[in-house]
Amino acid sequence: MDPSDTLRNKCAACYRQFNRKEHLVEHMRTSYHSVHEPMCGICGKRCRSFESLREHLIGPLPKAECERVFRDYGCDICLNIFSSRNSVRSHRNTCQLSSGNNGLLSRFANLGIQDDLRIDSGKSRAVALACKMVGGGSDGSLDLCAKVCIIDEYENILFRSYVKPHLPVTHYRYETTGIRPEYLREAMPLRQVQRKIQDFLCNGEAIWKIRPRGGKALILVGHGLDHDLKCLELEYPVVKIRDTATYPPLMKTSKLSNSLRYLTRAYLGYDIQSGIQDPYDDCVATMRLYRRMKSQPHRNENYPLATDPQNKNNFGSWRQNELERMSPDELLAISRSDFYCWCLDTKDYI
Repeated sequence: MDPSDTLRNKCAACYRQFNRKEHLVEHMRTSYHSVHEPMCGICGKRCRSFESLREHLIGPLPKAECERVFRDYGCDICLNIFSSRNSVRSHRNTCQLSSGNNGLLSRFANLGIQDDLRIDSGKSRAVALACKMVGGGSDGSLDLCAKVCIIDEYENILFRSYVKPHLPVTHYRYETTGIRPEYLREAMPLRQVQRKIQDFLCNGEAIWKIRPRGGKALILVGHGLDHDLKCLELEYPVVKIRDTATYPPLMKTSKLSNSLRYLTRAYLGYDIQSGIQDPYDDCVATMRLYRRMKSQPHRNENYPLATDPQNKNNFGSWRQNELERMSPDELLAISRSDFYCWCLDTKDYI
């Protein structure tokens, strides 16, 4: 085969090579490559997740040239490349975060209660929620929400309360929750907590009227929110949820979820969830991950999602022979993302 044919059949995003052009076209139809995928700052390769990018740079079998440059000029937290070693050292002081003091102070506060949930006139468009569970059922394996915390984008506590479950608690899991029976005796009932949080998140909008963009309803950030919301018996539209457990760039290369503890260590640079755990710490970690993902400097596109009506059948609108005459860069230019990138929360995308 002519080497130039191989180059013509090389994906402009992931650099995978194909023997025939029609195979490249089929790959582009199904891969959903886009500007929203994590990209190597050295060779320009786009990866499906940051874990895949990390493996490309410093994994068991990294690309040799990229590994060499990254070793001297890369940040192992955000995986960005810098122009000098001094720049890397200066950057790392801001990239590597530490756990918030409020989480430590809250453990010494009067049982950590702040149950007067008020909406702060639009200063924060997003809030983070986390729960701590005790055990119910005969063997204590049934998760029951016993403490909940909500913070705003600036890590201020908006709501924090113990929760009295519907069912009897059979295991308080004190080693990790720090919750004792007396903390729940006079706690706010689950139904009341659920109503408070639901009203707060909807912010005056009927839940069935909430749209992906615009409106007054808040963006809800968390980790494993499907489980937390189920334990709170609370419904919220998926279009307003930003879950670090299911966000494709933060998932494993196997497309399974990473733990919040791992994500915090890998992408924020500090440890959480050791000893007795406070839901405030989980809220802070998820909010910081959300803000870091939201600030990714991706190129603006008018219609960035493959599901946008304007992009429907983007490849299907072209004849096969027309697609095969396109260069790899032209094929990439008409490809769109199959997931909602959080950077779009900062843009005027409709």
